[in-house]
Amino acid sequence: MSVAHDDTSSMLEKSMRIMQAFRRSEGSLRFSEIVARTGMPKSTTHRLIKALVELEMLAEHDGGFSIGMAAFEIGDLVPVRGELRDAAVPFMRDLFQGTNKAVHLGVRDGLEVVYVEKFGSGQDADFPSRIGGRLPLTCTAVGKVLLAYETTNVIEDVLSRPLRRLTSRSITDPKVLRGQLPDIRIVGFATECEEAVLGGACVAAPILVRGHIRAALSVSVSADEFVPSRLSAAVKTAAAGITRELSHYDLARPV
Repeated sequence: MSVAHDDTSSMLEKSMRIMQAFRRSEGSLRFSEIVARTGMPKSTTHRLIKALVELEMLAEHDGGFSIGMAAFEIGDLVPVRGELRDAAVPFMRDLFQGTNKAVHLGVRDGLEVVYVEKFGSGQDADFPSRIGGRLPLTCTAVGKVLLAYETTNVIEDVLSRPLRRLTSRSITDPKVLRGQLPDIRIVGFATECEEAVLGGACVAAPILVRGHIRAALSVSVSADEFVPSRLSAAVKTAAAGITRELSHYDLARPV
């Protein structure tokens, strides 16, 4: 690999770090906030922000920055933000209105969950599953569902690596997680309590199309009110509805 290629890859990675610093619940960020969230030098951050503004990936206004129109236009071209979102949003909205709890839609990208849609109130804005955000497959209910229905090769690849610890309750023993996966397939949903964030819990169900896992749907609640049996049926029903809608689409895999 050439030095020039290394430099280009580094700049792309740093540019992505800047874009991922933004959260859906926020209108804009100040320069100092972007620096703090990315952990990059001010000079590098300033140079890359300027380039992103010129490309309309970011917009500058009133001393702050927000996601630019070009980023939204690109996002609409991605299938997971098209067919999957179109199929899922009505069911997610109904599930949110029925439970009054945060509802998430996630897909697998490598060893992580990428959250592609969310319905929820401002009270759960600090939950780490912002749209476009990533969390490990191994300590989220969405991730466990995505992993449970994956191929043996994917499962073995994930379990052969060190499992990330996000809280004191995150599963770091691959044998423990391996033991949960068959049970998830039997009951049709996964749970986690304070494994991704202290004080939070989640129930998730798979969205399967033609026998393949495409996405996972979840409802998040506070740990002190977590009763899986009260949520699992509603989550599974909504996920089944999305599955029926997706049967009309030919979603490419991987998402």
